[in-house]
Amino acid sequence: QVQLVESGGGSVQAGGSLRLSCAASGNTTNFNCMAWFRQAPGKQREWVASIYTDGGILYYADSVKGRFTISQDSANNTVYVQMNSLQPEDTAMYYCAAILRDGCAVARAIDYWGQGTQVTVSS
Repeated sequence: QVQLVESGGGSVQAGGSLRLSCAASGNTTNFNCMAWFRQAPGKQREWVASIYTDGGILYYADSVKGRFTISQDSANNTVYVQMNSLQPEDTAMYYCAAILRDGCAVARAIDYWGQGTQVTVSS
């Protein structure tokens, strides 16, 4: 049974930083890619960043490029996203995701989701 558990969300002022963590447990050996998505109230869930578990290739949405950094600690089955220069438009529930095949930036292709962690950025 795969579980993804996020932590690290909170409230910060614009310009601040947060680091989110996603601890994976269960059968994680077949993960092809892990990713972060976010969903603001009234909006669709959107892809933020992803990392391929074999080789560590990184991808970022244009909206976060240069501000967010995704990384992984393979030994501990944990993925992080360091979020700097946060802006009010970054306010959302942030979800960790894992996929067994391709399509890491596509919400409907994701195999496993975490429960989410709230990030609120005030101006």
